[in-house]
Amino acid sequence: MRVKYRSNLLLYLPAHGRRSGLPPDLCYLFRYSPVSWDLPELPNIGGPLESKGSVAYSQQSMAERWGACHGWYGVNGATNMLQAALLSVASPGDRVLMPRNAHRSILSGCILGQLNPVLFSIPFDQSTGLWGLPSPQQFNEILLTAGDIACVVLLHPTYQGFAGSLTQLIQLAHKRGIIVIVDEAHGTHFSIAPNELPKSALSAGADLVIGSLHKSAGSLGQSAVLWLQHKRVSPISIERSLLWLQTSSPSTLLLASVEASLDYLASRRGYDKLQKALMVGYQSRQDIISAGFPLVLNQDPLRLVLNTAALGISGIEADDFLMKEDLIAELPEPGCLTFCLGMVPNRKIGTKMVPILNKLQRQLSGSPLKPFPIPPIPQITELTLSPQEAWRSPYEIVNLEDAAERIAADIVCPYPPGIPILYPGEKIDRIRASWLQQQHSFWPKQISNQIAVVVT
Repeated sequence: MRVKYRSNLLLYLPAHGRRSGLPPDLCYLFRYSPVSWDLPELPNIGGPLESKGSVAYSQQSMAERWGACHGWYGVNGATNMLQAALLSVASPGDRVLMPRNAHRSILSGCILGQLNPVLFSIPFDQSTGLWGLPSPQQFNEILLTAGDIACVVLLHPTYQGFAGSLTQLIQLAHKRGIIVIVDEAHGTHFSIAPNELPKSALSAGADLVIGSLHKSAGSLGQSAVLWLQHKRVSPISIERSLLWLQTSSPSTLLLASVEASLDYLASRRGYDKLQKALMVGYQSRQDIISAGFPLVLNQDPLRLVLNTAALGISGIEADDFLMKEDLIAELPEPGCLTFCLGMVPNRKIGTKMVPILNKLQRQLSGSPLKPFPIPPIPQITELTLSPQEAWRSPYEIVNLEDAAERIAADIVCPYPPGIPILYPGEKIDRIRASWLQQQHSFWPKQISNQIAVVVT
């Protein structure tokens, strides 16, 4: 079935906007059949783990250009690179500190590496239902409470464009000799405009940084990069991990996409195009706010977050309505709706959105939604069972109201954005079981009213 949308109102990822944001070199390749670029690891091309060939040369030269010691291109998405980063710095049985809003791929990495996640709570905004970022003071307390850990994973920026005091968080970890991995899936472009955007993870001093290039650099889906700086992590250990996780037949087209997007974004032309996109973001924000619509304050102008809760509408209901009006958002949530402007947004996108938002308000708005309940989660959580043990254990399916005092056997995760609200191995007390039922009412299509629990 073919559905026709207005192309300048497709505000979802990939950030290339269905072509306009693709780097010129990649557009040149698309003049020819993509099949002609479906090549094996020929000697003169090589691959991400080969010491010779075009890919090896490109990775090293691009790392130097972006301010890293080493870099690896990925064709299995940021998911694979995050897992490789984890396995390169932690051994079976090690404890890994991570925030509650870490992507589900981090949990998968823990299961693969037989690692024990230590989850720390982060600020929660009851008016929007969104997770924030820890303050340096809060993070310092978390580090003191967590005890011995092999590494810490930080998310910066968030899906919704929130950024925080990343440099201070990294410094606090480094003072304790802890390796820092930063999931920068949504912030590759931060490196290019340091005066207009928050500090990038590389500039903030992270040891390992993972970028999802279709989200924040105009590349094709599944393309990613892993940067290494400092000497705390051996490049050999990373390559050993990648050897186990990456495909042995990497797509040449996706590898070319990684190179082209990084090369262009770091060029003068790429910088100028990013500047124009940021100006469109600022203007669009002003247009929407001036029309009386509440936007959540964030630090990335290329993410517009509509506070639908303030309008008396769930983000999920708003998304269903706007999709019928050909205004397609990226991320619906119970209290908000996130629009991704991409690398080359239409300069009149704000004025085009306003009349559609007016229609939404006329037909669906009411009294502001009640504040979202604060998640009943302690500052630090250690799982009752290791995630791999819980995942492999016999399980049964029960209704949420019957899940109290049981141990989760699987992940509970609205997707997207892939942020778990319950981990396998986590014990569900009665307050948490009640909260999960509330989450089901907020996410009826994404969260089931049943759950897998370990048979004891």
